Amino acid sequence: MTNKSAIVVGAGFGGLYMLHLLRANGYHVQGFERGDDVGGTWYWNRYPGCRCDVESMEYSYQFADDLQQQWDWSERYSAQPEILRYANHVADRYELRGLIRFEATVTAATYDAQRKRWDVEINGDDTACADYLIMATGCLSAANIPDFLGLADFQGNTYHTGQWPKDGVDFTGRRVGIIGTGSSGIQSIPLIAEQAEHLTVFQRTPNYSVPAQNKPLETAFVEDVKANYDDFRARNKAIPPAFGADFPRHFDSALDATPEEREARFEEHWRYGGFAFLAAFADIGLNMDANWHAAEFVRNKIRAIVKDSNRAELLCPDTVIGCKRLCADTGYFETYNRDNVSLVDVSTNPIEKITTQGLVTGGVSFEFDDIVFATGFDAMTGALLRANIRGTSGVELKDKWREGPRTYMGLMTEGFPNLFTITGPGSPSVLANMITGVEHHAEYIIDLLNWMQAAGHETVEAERDAEDEWVELVNLRSQATLFPRCNSWYLGANVPGKPRVFMPFLGFPDYCAKLDGIRDAGYAGLSFA
Repeated sequence: MTNKSAIVVGAGFGGLYMLHLLRANGYHVQGFERGDDVGGTWYWNRYPGCRCDVESMEYSYQFADDLQQQWDWSERYSAQPEILRYANHVADRYELRGLIRFEATVTAATYDAQRKRWDVEINGDDTACADYLIMATGCLSAANIPDFLGLADFQGNTYHTGQWPKDGVDFTGRRVGIIGTGSSGIQSIPLIAEQAEHLTVFQRTPNYSVPAQNKPLETAFVEDVKANYDDFRARNKAIPPAFGADFPRHFDSALDATPEEREARFEEHWRYGGFAFLAAFADIGLNMDANWHAAEFVRNKIRAIVKDSNRAELLCPDTVIGCKRLCADTGYFETYNRDNVSLVDVSTNPIEKITTQGLVTGGVSFEFDDIVFATGFDAMTGALLRANIRGTSGVELKDKWREGPRTYMGLMTEGFPNLFTITGPGSPSVLANMITGVEHHAEYIIDLLNWMQAAGHETVEAERDAEDEWVELVNLRSQATLFPRCNSWYLGANVPGKPRVFMPFLGFPDYCAKLDGIRDAGYAGLSFA
């Protein structure tokens, strides 16, 4: 048993596995979670229709073969309740709950350079300390609620998709307004529309969405995957998103195909469903002309599905497809054919204010019983910055990152010794299979801590030059693609005042190779004391 200690913040999939590894390696460990149970983003996002967009047989832990063999998923894309049951199963199976203090929000964390310890403030009135602070707070956990004028005046009910009531909401017979048409809006709108007396959707920016083509998993398919899980996992890790190795995937150019060939290929991938649509041609994410053909195919699908031509055009994005996270839906565009659904464009006439009875936009007043904010998250950095982390000399992380997040490997940041950020900015994170990503990071961290123990090192910190080079590398990789071509939460564009910086590292296998190289070079770019 080592005499070293660690605090892990967050009890989602990253936090749970990190706790498991730390305990197994003899560290004194304490977890803190602001919710009253495990699950992370799958604990908070209980909104109607919430579902993973990575297939179930891939969106799962792979560190223990008995776990992946014994757990059975019911659908191609798991719904939130099933994923939450899985997280609870893991917590119980590995007896992790005893390591976690629930309803415990980190309100400040300060590094004491003299003691070489992190002092962590919990709920504003309690403290804990440890040698290492590991932030497993997730990329999509800090809800973004726009600061609408008059928000507190509304006399009805308000809900955010990322902070949904545990007991659910019954909208039967209610007049409902929903603000936002990102992924959570696209998933929840069809189900809310089935209940509500009337649903009014306020859309600032239309989004591309393709059918998920969700369905129950066939027994033969599940048995085949489980019989070859090692190969299945290895093939996924060898491609940039770390999932989808079995997608119908093509490596030719959309510009070399005839119009008929393009149409047939896009149709094939549309029918397959989900992210596979972007694998129809190799250059959809790289070439504007190739991308236009994919985008126009989806726009034509929207025009064919939505009967009202004016409404259909409002729902057609004019941006690059795939530079925002592609959404996968079940009956989203069909919902706009319902008589009890209205669509209001707020792109040129933003919402002016919330009133006691509803809201005002474009000089028009709307009255509602309930307002739903499907306005997403302060992604990638929000949860980290809200923890009020201070490094050496009292430097605040929010000041260090004022012009955008700066990390080395997405795991550490200069000036903050012994602080680790699981799937932090500068790692593949949201552009890869998140569970694969958190496993990789947790294992990398435990290997580094064990190496430090063997070498007699007490602290580790990123070097400034290495950090600068890493940030430049992340930017260069994104600039070779079409990702920076639109205002997405990948760049923080959904949060007013947030710096516009592309945050994820593109390419999971390249990322793993770079981290292996850093380790093999004695953890180059890190300084130890």
